[in-house]
Amino acid sequence: MNTTQHPSAELARFAAGLRFDDIPAPVVRKAEDLFADWLGSALAGKGARAVESIARFAEAMGPAHGASEVLIHRRTTSPLLAAMINAASSHVAEQDDVHNGSVFHPATVAFPPALAVAQASGASGAEFLAAAVAGYEVGIRVGEFLGREHYKVFHTTGTAGTLAAAAAVGSLLGLNAEQMLHAFGSAGSQSAGLWEFLRDAADSKQLHTAHAAAAGLTAAYLARDGFTGAQHILEGPQGMAAGMARDADPAKLVDRLGTRWATAETSFKYHASCRHTHPAADALLAVMGAHALAPAQIAHVTAHVHRAALDVLGPVTNPATVHQSKFSMGTVLALAARFAHAGLPEFEHHFGDADVVGFRERVSMEFDPEVDAAYPARWIGKVTVTTTDGRRLAGRVDEPKGDPGNTLDRDELRAKALRLASFSGAATESEMNALLDRAWSIARAQRVPHFLVRKD
Repeated sequence: MNTTQHPSAELARFAAGLRFDDIPAPVVRKAEDLFADWLGSALAGKGARAVESIARFAEAMGPAHGASEVLIHRRTTSPLLAAMINAASSHVAEQDDVHNGSVFHPATVAFPPALAVAQASGASGAEFLAAAVAGYEVGIRVGEFLGREHYKVFHTTGTAGTLAAAAAVGSLLGLNAEQMLHAFGSAGSQSAGLWEFLRDAADSKQLHTAHAAAAGLTAAYLARDGFTGAQHILEGPQGMAAGMARDADPAKLVDRLGTRWATAETSFKYHASCRHTHPAADALLAVMGAHALAPAQIAHVTAHVHRAALDVLGPVTNPATVHQSKFSMGTVLALAARFAHAGLPEFEHHFGDADVVGFRERVSMEFDPEVDAAYPARWIGKVTVTTTDGRRLAGRVDEPKGDPGNTLDRDELRAKALRLASFSGAATESEMNALLDRAWSIARAQRVPHFLVRKD
């Protein structure tokens, strides 16, 4: 295949050719951490209304038994439907990982289809991890390629996520470079996900990831069967960039393939909220800690933010649901100020409390040129806190908790996963510890196991 001036084909060739032994050991360790972290988020979705609705639909459409595991229900079904449910489930807690530069959540669209197909095909743990890394590397680069203007309207995890899922599944199916490019073409034709849902507190975000995982999986299986897809789906004159972006940069699709490992750049999420709120929340906590402030001593907080934060969070002025409150800067800062952490129980039980609402009304966002210039490569947190006694205090965080330079270690990741599973009741502490141990040793597994389904 001639890949000259054809970045889609070069990206497909990389994804098709990637093998476990090509991946540096530190990247493998990071992939294991990302998988363990994703499992916690996937289990946290149990019982969430939107997730259970998608699960009911999928289970009604599919086989009652199959080779692939539905984590939240401890049952099996087809790879397609397991991928769909697990993808929806892992995105509702808002604690799945994020890659800053692409503003993309890789785990929720790479791991669900990779796990489902690995379980169905009898793949080894090493093959599974290599497939997941292929999904991360492709999805992140597609997100970077589509650019900042794309993100104003489109939920990049839903759009780039179809390509990530296709790459992961295509790797497990053994697609060659030509077949992988066809899979990308079919996946890109199905890319979807619009931010308008936030204005209405609608459930669409879970559908975005469910659809992306299922669409990418479908595209890969079809490509294996000879089904053809657009050869220039990303950069072509009527491709994704033409319809979805104004500042797309094709060079980003092939940026240092095989030497720059974007997987290792991925951040873990500490607070259970939209990532755009995390830098300001950490900066506020830093000010409160440095000056021993209580929430009642704070008269006003100005969060100095990049443009995308205004675009995504700005429409949410009076959150009506728990999920919508996670996209309210004021609510997130109020919960962080009150509890020192905006986690699932804090949102579930306190987002509508009078003191939280009162604090929310004392928070505003302001465009900051420095923060915007650094974004999306760096997500700087800056706040100005005005106290009730008239002081103006500035806070700044250059790397929010969870970023690669301020990461979560395995003990912290374990604690986070235990909190997520406990919140939803999806697994006991002993079950979760055993599951995490298996996740962190997955590279040595001869066959990817079921994690919670009991075998007869």
